Amino acid sequence: MLLITLSQIIGYLISIVIVLVIAQFVLSLLISFNVVNMQNDFVAAIWRAVNALLDPILNPVRKIMPNTGAIDFSPLVLIIGLNIIDIVVRNLAYSAM
Repeated sequence: MLLITLSQIIGYLISIVIVLVIAQFVLSLLISFNVVNMQNDFVAAIWRAVNALLDPILNPVRKIMPNTGAIDFSPLVLIIGLNIIDIVVRNLAYSAM
């Protein structure tokens, strides 16, 4: 029972990181298409906060990935990797029952 609870907690944490990755992607699109302006203190604070949370996770992925030019695929690789980890942890917890 404890393993299932721990796997659910890990699943929730993974979900939070995935939502942050998606929020960073959407915010970067809004900034690049000049929908929101980085001169706005609120936008700049959110951008810095999201990057401060995700850069320690995304930088090792970026080091492994080949250079693809202007397109950064590291968020996609991170989301796929986190989903794989979630599946493995959940299956291990249920198989231990």
